[in-house]
Amino acid sequence: MKRFVAALALAVLAACAPREAPPPAAPPPPKLALAPANFADLPGWTDDRHADFLPAFARTCARLARLPDDRETGLGGRAADWRSPCAQAAAIPVGDNAAAKRFLETAFRPFLASDEAAGPDGLFTGYYEPELRGSLTRGGAYTIPLRARPADLVMVDLGEFRPELRGQRIAGNVVNGNLRPYPARAGINQGAIDNRADVLVWVNDPVDAFFLEIQGSGRVVLPDGRVLRLGYAAQNGQPYVAIGRTLIERGALTRETVSMQSIRAWLSANPAEARAVMETNPSYVFFRVLDGDGPLGAEGVALTPGRSLAVDRSLIAMGLPLWLDAEDPLTPNTRIRRMMMAQDTGGAIRGAVRGDVFWGAGSDAAERAGKMRSPGRYWLLLPQAIAERRLRGS
Repeated sequence: MKRFVAALALAVLAACAPREAPPPAAPPPPKLALAPANFADLPGWTDDRHADFLPAFARTCARLARLPDDRETGLGGRAADWRSPCAQAAAIPVGDNAAAKRFLETAFRPFLASDEAAGPDGLFTGYYEPELRGSLTRGGAYTIPLRARPADLVMVDLGEFRPELRGQRIAGNVVNGNLRPYPARAGINQGAIDNRADVLVWVNDPVDAFFLEIQGSGRVVLPDGRVLRLGYAAQNGQPYVAIGRTLIERGALTRETVSMQSIRAWLSANPAEARAVMETNPSYVFFRVLDGDGPLGAEGVALTPGRSLAVDRSLIAMGLPLWLDAEDPLTPNTRIRRMMMAQDTGGAIRGAVRGDVFWGAGSDAAERAGKMRSPGRYWLLLPQAIAERRLRGS
């Protein structure tokens, strides 16, 4: 009986004891909503040079041509749905804008892209192909390594295991039969993988190397004038943290002044603190040497300046054409309105209406990319066969 009374008393005390509030629920993941539209709904539709878009489209078609007809391509599509549009585009004479416009209007159906919760308005930024100075051997000013993908790095496409995780990836290395997190940027800088990751080239500026990782590809000019083109090979699986946010939190920059240019200027002016700030971003990118006429995007095709867009690939399939309407970062009261291709992705590109415009190489591209934080929206163009299935709900 005493044991029963004691147990009852303990139960009452436990019930009366203060409890910690449950942690806040994680926000639901963004969901893509597509609303049927007409080409007349696309702002500035008649003003684009539509033929200038076709080379980017042709690169996606070349990739799709290698796939079997029944291969899924995203948003309910299969490779077979692209055979006719790709053949039609290939027959258009070079530079024939009228024919290119007619092709798009007959072969595709536009859909306004929206976030189910936030609506159709989103953020569009820019990126470019930077140029660095480097050497194949370490020495002198060349002490900052750009590394190849380590042999023990395992990258996992979670969509291959769960359809609802399409587009999500993790990375790590196997320890005692278990996949474990790979070292973060700080650990890599301190030598954690020196014996596991070969150095492709040594460059002379840690800030340049950091921004090369953000851009994903670039050119390294060697002392003898040769150019080594590097592209993204892998990532360490750690989350991407924008150091602009870090500098705002520290009071070094404001939301109004933060840009690629202002971040670079601060890092260059504060070398003693720069490494610690850059290490607040634990993500680290590995590279590979590229051949060909341009940097490769996540789709596996060369990017086209001003016509390739990085998107959230967990929501938007690689290789989709789209119509972009966003503010021009350099010219007030002007819009960027043009056909583009979803051909790349990036660690900071998250959301149903979020994009990163590839502007190419050179100082003009760097200026435009660095200043671009443009509100805007886009319309996805689906081949008629895919559009009809979506409208039927099949």
